[in-house]
Amino acid sequence: MATTSDFRNGLVIEYNNGLCIITEFQHVKPGKGPAFVRTKLKNIRTGKVLDNTFTAGVSVVTARVERRKHQFIYSDDMGFHFMNTETFEQINLPADMVPSNDLLKEGENVDILIHAEEETPLMVELPMYVELRVSYTEPGLKGDTANSPMKPAEVETGATIKVPLFIENDELIKVNTGTYEYDSRVKEN
Repeated sequence: MATTSDFRNGLVIEYNNGLCIITEFQHVKPGKGPAFVRTKLKNIRTGKVLDNTFTAGVSVVTARVERRKHQFIYSDDMGFHFMNTETFEQINLPADMVPSNDLLKEGENVDILIHAEEETPLMVELPMYVELRVSYTEPGLKGDTANSPMKPAEVETGATIKVPLFIENDELIKVNTGTYEYDSRVKEN
């Protein structure tokens, strides 16, 4: 059990007969009336984000969740296969438990959230940014630079990302896994 004073980003609580992870929270003390906590809760099973307000000091049931390091090995008809980097045990997860799975390349390290009491995997957390090679993009037109235009580029995993006009084929770029947005070029040694 925990109270609203224990809230932090990443805390997993039991809410509406499911497990939810707190993505945002804000303690509010209005001039009139009792204090409360505004939260954004992401349902781990469905991925749906809910806004909820808790009265300050109310008790909530927390779930014991562990983040375990895994490496993505490959995907096939059975799903996505990961290997625990400490025990070398392999785990197979369906595509709906792997968000942004079209940005995942073989050998990528991820965290898998495991419900500690039941030893069941809940979801995969990709790193904030991944480095991917551009496999194909149209050449940019010189002089077409008004309003910082973007063009589509296909990366090595098959995903399509909007990139600036100066990006060319076979360049390594950094992509935000949460928004699918281009971040920067990656310098290669």
